[in-house]
Amino acid sequence: MIITAETYHVPVLLKESIDGLNIKPNGTYVDVTFGGGGHSREILSRLGSKGHLYSFDQDADAEKNIVNDERFTFVRSNFRYLKNWMRYYEVDHIDGLLADLGVSSHHFDDETRGFSFRFNAPLDMRMNKRAQLTAAEVVNNYTEEQLAGIFYLYGELKNARKIAAALAKARSVKPIETTQDLIDATARLMGREREKKDTAKLFQALRIEVNHEMEALIEMLNSATELLGAGGRLSVITYHSLEDRIVKNMMKAGNTEGKMKQDFFGRAESPFTLVNNKVIVPDQDEQERNPRSRSAKLRIAEKK
Repeated sequence: MIITAETYHVPVLLKESIDGLNIKPNGTYVDVTFGGGGHSREILSRLGSKGHLYSFDQDADAEKNIVNDERFTFVRSNFRYLKNWMRYYEVDHIDGLLADLGVSSHHFDDETRGFSFRFNAPLDMRMNKRAQLTAAEVVNNYTEEQLAGIFYLYGELKNARKIAAALAKARSVKPIETTQDLIDATARLMGREREKKDTAKLFQALRIEVNHEMEALIEMLNSATELLGAGGRLSVITYHSLEDRIVKNMMKAGNTEGKMKQDFFGRAESPFTLVNNKVIVPDQDEQERNPRSRSAKLRIAEKK
């Protein structure tokens, strides 16, 4: 019996992403981004009595949405440790894995966590409150060169060096401790026409660094590739070009760098077959109902 919990996150591309898993009723599945539990509940609704779902989330808030079902196991951990936890539960292969990457609407709407520039809050941005590194520590303690690299690589900000210099100057006067401090220190470098977009990119870059998101994604995808059995599906929703590029490379080439291997005859080798050659995006109705979905892209691949 599934007990419905009050979700704090509206699932994106719900039907399309779960359809993409091609669920076997008695299969073993993993949802590495449990959040409000919307995708997990849909997977459970399609599983039979012998099927099982393991769902990961490192945020303690997500535990409030845990599903009461004997076919469900909640793992409070970063999904980068997927392989370790599957070994712990004596699972040597899975039939499908779902990942809805990015930040949940709950995190953006929580005024205390510092994920959004809509609220003045402490510069935190930790997905896992038990982790040590915060956005404030990054902004105040990283070198100017390190900050510029983060803003350019993770935020794709062309004026990354100028932003880093502005922060270095501001923190020499007083520590940058809140989201408003960050905005004030960089405001003159955000053009009027792109102010919101560039500020969002700045926050994105810091969030990615604080949570080591790219490293975690690469580790998870490598583990998923090992764990998936023949015919197993990988269904991944991305929200920005950095993570989408990594997912696309893995599905096409079997590695996150996108280096295509060839066999003796020069034929391309990859452990996956693409299920959808063209990315799936939310329809207009979903985009209007859920603004977070506007940048979403769904990619699906099947293990050979």
